[in-house]
Amino acid sequence: MKLRAISDLHITHPLNRAALEAMPEHPDDWLILAGDITNGSRWLESCFRLMKEKFHTVIWVPGNHELWSPPGDDGPRGAGLLEHLVAIARSCGVITPEDPWPVFPHASGDVIIAPLFLLYDYSFRPAAVAADRVVAWAREDGTVCSDEYYLHPDPFADRASWCAKRVADTLERLESLPAGASTVLVNHFPLEEEHAGIPRYPRFSPWCGTTATRGWHRRFNARAVVYGHLHMRSTTWLDDVPFQEVSLGNPSQWRQELGIGAYLHEVVVTPERGTAP
Repeated sequence: MKLRAISDLHITHPLNRAALEAMPEHPDDWLILAGDITNGSRWLESCFRLMKEKFHTVIWVPGNHELWSPPGDDGPRGAGLLEHLVAIARSCGVITPEDPWPVFPHASGDVIIAPLFLLYDYSFRPAAVAADRVVAWAREDGTVCSDEYYLHPDPFADRASWCAKRVADTLERLESLPAGASTVLVNHFPLEEEHAGIPRYPRFSPWCGTTATRGWHRRFNARAVVYGHLHMRSTTWLDDVPFQEVSLGNPSQWRQELGIGAYLHEVVVTPERGTAP
């Protein structure tokens, strides 16, 4: 039994959607879908059902793209849309951030898989840039995230307020875990600001997370952290914890001849503290 992960499938692209159908089956393995599966709910249910056919257990965290509401869409927005997406996932037997967190029986010791949905609050920015002008600062460099047009925070005043609520609720759950419990923290966005840089778009970081999660890997005994969003596959070690960016990305960012199966990431989970590797 293996713990695998992938994010940013972006199946709104026909090439990605077709390739997903051909992904090999791993009936004994668990799969983490770390967000940005699609835009809004389009094709989300079909993806969930397909992955449930191919994997033993499927865990999903929303990305920003699932929270998009295009102009003219009269469906739920913001927190209402999140509730709708969670209902779709549950109908397919997929575990969400709103559900009890499962325990994965890893060979090096059981870990609690903690799927998180935290959003961002524009705090990944230079100290000299004030919060009320961070979007303008990014635009000076020609950078703006489409969330500014499509991701609505309803009923919250703004995305930062929604983020603050998600962080507070998530902290309460994490702090209630049994003492000494080991975790795998899963979030669409990076948990550490130092992992949020995109060299081609250096001013995109404000849309990449929140400084409120700094040090959570130490505080909550993480033996692995899984995230996406950046379209930059990598594993970076911090405090002896592997932070694993598991994006597939847009069609130009992966080799179609290899198939999506080649991009399934086997999650590196470190041994429990105090045990031999």
